[in-house]
Amino acid sequence: MIEIISKETLFTYNLYHITKAFFPEAEIRQCVDGEQEPLVKLTVDGGSCFSVAEVPGIGAEVQSDVCRQMRKRFVTHKVYEYLSERTGRRLAWGMLTGVRPTKLVMQKIESGKSEKEIIEFLKEEYSVSDSKAKLAIEIAEREKRQLECLHTPEGFSLYVGIPFCPSICSYCSFSSSPADQWRGQMDAYLEALCREIRATAKMAKGKILDTVYIGGGTPTTLSAGQLDRLLSCIEQSFSMETVQEFTVEAGRPDSITKEKLKVIRKYPVTRISINPQTMQQKTLDLVGRKHTVQDVKTVFHLARTLGFDNINMDLIAGLPGESAEDMRDTFAQIEQLGPDSLTIHSLAIKRAAKMGQDAKVNRTSKSEKTFSSEIGQMVVDGAAAARRMGLLPYYLYRQKNIAGNFENVGYAKVDKAGIYNILIMEEKQTILACGAGAGTKIVLPEKMTLENGKTTNLIRIENVKNITEYISRIDEMIERKGEWLWH
Repeated sequence: MIEIISKETLFTYNLYHITKAFFPEAEIRQCVDGEQEPLVKLTVDGGSCFSVAEVPGIGAEVQSDVCRQMRKRFVTHKVYEYLSERTGRRLAWGMLTGVRPTKLVMQKIESGKSEKEIIEFLKEEYSVSDSKAKLAIEIAEREKRQLECLHTPEGFSLYVGIPFCPSICSYCSFSSSPADQWRGQMDAYLEALCREIRATAKMAKGKILDTVYIGGGTPTTLSAGQLDRLLSCIEQSFSMETVQEFTVEAGRPDSITKEKLKVIRKYPVTRISINPQTMQQKTLDLVGRKHTVQDVKTVFHLARTLGFDNINMDLIAGLPGESAEDMRDTFAQIEQLGPDSLTIHSLAIKRAAKMGQDAKVNRTSKSEKTFSSEIGQMVVDGAAAARRMGLLPYYLYRQKNIAGNFENVGYAKVDKAGIYNILIMEEKQTILACGAGAGTKIVLPEKMTLENGKTTNLIRIENVKNITEYISRIDEMIERKGEWLWH
């Protein structure tokens, strides 16, 4: 057990996640004690204790945002260096705890900083490795070029959520429910969803729609008829003339049929996902995926035959029991298929996931240093496989509790980058979201001060996650969005 006692709440978030990155399996107990002398006391298993005194030249009484950030960074750096020395490890992303490294880099690019200056900034301020700093810059520059082709900020994107899956994977913490338990309410859900879609279209009238993304869950858990009804509702509600990308995350191969793919082809959908996560059958069985490796191949070839020319595939590095050799075999099989884009995730286990609650499943017999090294090799092998397929890195994000403190990277052919993925990361355009658990992000032209005193230009509006509540409270969901839209 590891104990972290902070003098102020200012330090708690960073210290928890930095410590968790070094000791992902450890129980971490954290509290705030305003009476203690040091800013931070950290006690590791075995009684080893480390503390950080006041920041030189900046006392706690100085409360400007700049000074608070300087104090937080100083304390985080001290703890990072201590844990690095204790474990003999350097984290690839150093002290960075945020999910959007490229957003930080984008700000530097837009302010006129050179590549050399940005690399030095990331190394000095956050202890980021050379390779990750260069990766972040490469992706941010590619994102910037893509964003320049969109109607930001006057445009918007549409997200539609289908919160059902054929089964719930042991590593999943998304707001999704087993489809078989909800068959009787799927039509009612779809009716509420279409009601929200039509209302959202009226609110957005006069604005330019750039991208549409249907995600989940697994959208293809809907029947072919229900899928047709949903896609028809979207096409009739919004003008498709300006849409540069329309994605349907078909997702699980066991939910995809020829009939459903034909329905999707009837509409202006430009991109689909078929997500195996791994091509190792033993792993698919272990994590609760109800499909086979052959199912992935069959569905992929079927989609190609029907004319889909922009297919994404998702893989996860670090799944239970998998070695770097297993992952290399998965990459080899994916290369034979030749997707147009490939997203490689590093496993992130959250408490809401079954795997996060089951210590026996989550525990690894390898030392953390060895496990991290193996994940690192998978990430490197993934980048090499993507290059062999002619796919370039175009977006990147990180999650809490991510294996080895690595990242998720999307690779794509030059003209097949997932535009919506970039928009989610950079938060430069309003995304209107419909469905249970869907989150709208409204980007305001100027910052405003909220009731809690926070200044921001990004307003988040979350729909309720509970499916039954969403259906019964749909008018409330619509009204909440309308209060802010184009404020």
